[in-house]
Amino acid sequence: MSTCYITFTTQRKIKPVIIGVLAITSLLAGGCKKYLEQVPDSTWTDLSTPAKVSKLLGTAYPQASYITMCEAMSDNVGDKGVGIYYRPNQDAYAFNDIQWIEEDSPEAYWKACYTAIAAANQALTACEKAADPSAYKHQRGEALLARAYAHFMLVNIFAKSYDAATAANDPGIPYVTVPETVVIKQYERKTVAYVYDMVEKDLLSGLPLISDDAYSVPRYHFNQSAAYAFATRFYLFKKDYPKVIAYADHTFSNNDVANNMRQWNGTYASMSPAQIFDLYANASEKANLLIAEAPSLWGRNGGRMRYDLDYVHEAQILGRNVTGGAWSYPLYYYGSQDYFVPKLTEYFVKNSVNATIGQPYVMTPLFTTEEVLFNRAEANAWLNNTSAVLADLNLFASKRIRNYNAAQHTITLSAMQQFYGIADARGASIRTILDFKRAEYLQEGQRWFDLQRYKMPVIHITREGQTLELKADDNRRLFQIPAAATTSGIALNPR
Repeated sequence: MSTCYITFTTQRKIKPVIIGVLAITSLLAGGCKKYLEQVPDSTWTDLSTPAKVSKLLGTAYPQASYITMCEAMSDNVGDKGVGIYYRPNQDAYAFNDIQWIEEDSPEAYWKACYTAIAAANQALTACEKAADPSAYKHQRGEALLARAYAHFMLVNIFAKSYDAATAANDPGIPYVTVPETVVIKQYERKTVAYVYDMVEKDLLSGLPLISDDAYSVPRYHFNQSAAYAFATRFYLFKKDYPKVIAYADHTFSNNDVANNMRQWNGTYASMSPAQIFDLYANASEKANLLIAEAPSLWGRNGGRMRYDLDYVHEAQILGRNVTGGAWSYPLYYYGSQDYFVPKLTEYFVKNSVNATIGQPYVMTPLFTTEEVLFNRAEANAWLNNTSAVLADLNLFASKRIRNYNAAQHTITLSAMQQFYGIADARGASIRTILDFKRAEYLQEGQRWFDLQRYKMPVIHITREGQTLELKADDNRRLFQIPAAATTSGIALNPR
């Protein structure tokens, strides 16, 4: 881990971004170099052209990873007894507040999100003050989507999942809409309902302004498909199911989901682990709708930590499934217990050309084609559109089951009901969807959000025989807000 010190210089045209306790002065931190592009120098405070605002917006995405802590909190992992000891992993497995503030921690994610929000707000200010605001409409759209996304992730990590019956009373997180001009500013958490209302407002305002033509590499920004994918996630979490379906159907031209999916039982099947690592989170992979880099040790430690994927959970997650066929996900291991599916690899950025120290990064898909499919299927399940659910699940299976044969592997309602012993069509459909998602996003931290949405209990058993249970109403399900944020008047989550 490296430390860098950056001096901000300003010009008169636009007030400087001053990041208070919410984000701390880390707007340009993270090893001093971005993996995707070089950090803008001090001239970025001159935001007098759309291109310069776009350059600033390259920093409007959270440069932090939630994977380590969310994966360890979930039911995807076991206690292997041996492995790398890493506080974000071991504290999360024990359902304790994480005693670590660097990469992969709740504090790092909190800071990164508010740093991204600060950049988005500075960009929006520039767009509004421009002599010709219409020339900045695409930048305005990206800034609104980026601001909405960072707040949405914060509220779903540090607050309770949206529940219409309680959201108006559940504490949320501060929704920041203007650049900070003081070091320590006072904020209110407001409520989960308020945060969702603000996210929706930014999402709907920004979405029509997004244009893929504004980017040289659209998958590094909120392109149109990524924006629609975000809308499907937002409305799924809000339980507005008709809107999930509507936005899913607009995500791809001609609703062509199939040709934009990851080909696990096709192209990927003949690849080596190194080749998959190179492609999985790459902009050339069509399934990746939005990708971002983050300082993280996950690319180095994933699969190797003590509380990680073990044989029992691998067999449970990647074993039998409702199709009767075998998953095509390739499973490898570093040693006798270190299981992993090749996905996210480390990119080490040196502090300088001749340096031996630097910052490890991972590239992470924030939105994928498969999520759009799953979100639509889940929405249709809640609306009792079983035929539509089956169509999406069978499409997914056709890209994931080894040696797929429709005659042998087609999913039917009766097959789901029998496999899970659930008579209710909706219940059987949702169970299938959640299990397919669990397999698809193994070792990516996504399982945690489904556990939260459905308030499913999580049980961890240690090698010493201790049973640790996280019940549906356990306060520890909310990651703790950084203690430093209390200086800005933000109340910590109860314990």
